[in-house]
Amino acid sequence: MIVKLHKQASSSPAIQAEIRQTTSTLVELAARYNVTVDTTRKWKQRESVETRTHTAHCLQTTLTPTQERIVVELRSSCVWARMTR
Repeated sequence: MIVKLHKQASSSPAIQAEIRQTTSTLVELAARYNVTVDTTRKWKQRESVETRTHTAHCLQTTLTPTQERIVVELRSSCVWARMTR
């Protein structure tokens, strides 16, 4: 498995797998790996150690058809291209 970790990644898939398999308490694991108890709980409950996407799975906003056309037009125009550089 090829893994690309971001600069601030606090663990690797190997560490996450170790956390899932150990019988140590969450507090002990958090101290050992220098992460929060919530993080160790999250890793322990996961079914897989593979990295998951951070993108939203559903849109948080809804647009009217008119608003959607405006957004599409802005994104395809030169103005949007200059703004995103």
